[in-house]
Amino acid sequence: MQRTSTPVLTRMAVILGAAFLAGCASLSGDGGLNDVSALTQARVGQSVQLNKEAMADDKTVEQLLAKPLTAESAVQIALLNSPALKASFADLGVAEADFVQAGRVRNPSFSFSRVRGGGETEIDRGVMFDIAGLLTLPTRSRIEKGRYEQAKLQAAAQAVQLAADTRRAYFTAVAAAQSAAFAEQVRGAAEAGAQLAERMTRAGNWSKLDKARERAFYQDAVTRQARARHEAAACREQLIRLLGLRDRQQDFVLPDRLPDLPAQPQEINNAEAMALTRRLDVLIARRDSEATAASLGLTKASAFINVFDAGYANKSTSGLPRENGYEVSLELPVFDWGGAKVARAEALYMQSVHRTTDVAVRARSEVREAYSAYRTAYDIARHYRDDVVPLRKQISDEVLLRYNGMLASVFELLADSREQLTSVNTAIETQRDFWIADTRLQNAINGGSTTDTRTMP
Repeated sequence: MQRTSTPVLTRMAVILGAAFLAGCASLSGDGGLNDVSALTQARVGQSVQLNKEAMADDKTVEQLLAKPLTAESAVQIALLNSPALKASFADLGVAEADFVQAGRVRNPSFSFSRVRGGGETEIDRGVMFDIAGLLTLPTRSRIEKGRYEQAKLQAAAQAVQLAADTRRAYFTAVAAAQSAAFAEQVRGAAEAGAQLAERMTRAGNWSKLDKARERAFYQDAVTRQARARHEAAACREQLIRLLGLRDRQQDFVLPDRLPDLPAQPQEINNAEAMALTRRLDVLIARRDSEATAASLGLTKASAFINVFDAGYANKSTSGLPRENGYEVSLELPVFDWGGAKVARAEALYMQSVHRTTDVAVRARSEVREAYSAYRTAYDIARHYRDDVVPLRKQISDEVLLRYNGMLASVFELLADSREQLTSVNTAIETQRDFWIADTRLQNAINGGSTTDTRTMP
């Protein structure tokens, strides 16, 4: 141990001052949620909130549920009320805590020893500071700040994905309820036909074969109605889970029909470029590459030496003046020269680079696929709306005229009515498919993967 005097104390004071300034970082008041809300608002038109007062959330949710639910109000409720989304925000708090912790040096250590023998007492005291940690503090802070920004993007991605899932569930639930209502009409028409066939067979005006056909169609209609009723209930429950509704909140009202198709389909000429600049999974991958690159630099800088402590030392011996000085502790790279750590960091960096490239390739492909599905769904839905359904109505009107003129039987009228209902039900499905395709397209541009963003590392 080397002894010195006042200059050592001066240098130690400088180190203490730097350590104090390094420890000034503190947790933010909002936990990064304001940035997450801004990212979500820019992509889905709705912000996220995390109110400490649960009563405030319940009141807002009840106000929204007091009216027939719309796609936008459903998204608003999900972002405000979903327990799964609130739980995911805990990851954001962990990332912020890591960021703040990275801006602080390790606490100093104090050592004390007392040796007595031969009529003398020797006392050693020391205070050690982590110099290596202090020197690498700026780099570590930048790395964790990047991780924190990445966590914000991940939280926003979860919110955007929840909004997309909610919109899909909403349109599916409305369409299922509408289809269930039409299934009830089909069952009623089939029942009427079966009863009429039964009476005409008894009167000798109808064959047993035709009677059996009408009866079979009725039984099939009953089965389809039961399935449609269950599908409507299941789709409604899926929406309830995404909205996080409880007890009486589940008695919300859905509209009787899906929204009308837009007058013209959306034209997106630069969808791929928009996806590369707006998709959150692409931004997350880029942040990960940047943080990994910064971590690689830190690993290379501290490959040989990552333990370097220095501090003030004091020694007292019986009958002798007190001695002051400093003590240095340095790890010697005898067995581990850091080559494995550097190789691991380089491998992780290349992994992040290739992963970012893969995400970008998938993003552009998914946008092209989503837009193709969007245009196809729009053309099919418009075809049913403008051509198929009006044509079926025209046929039905002609059959009704023939029936009134006693040129068609009642069974022809019932059969035509069933076919018309089937066409209308298919039109509902095509309209539902369009709105789901529209949701997938917007999510492919703004959010993330249209398959499953949870596979994103």
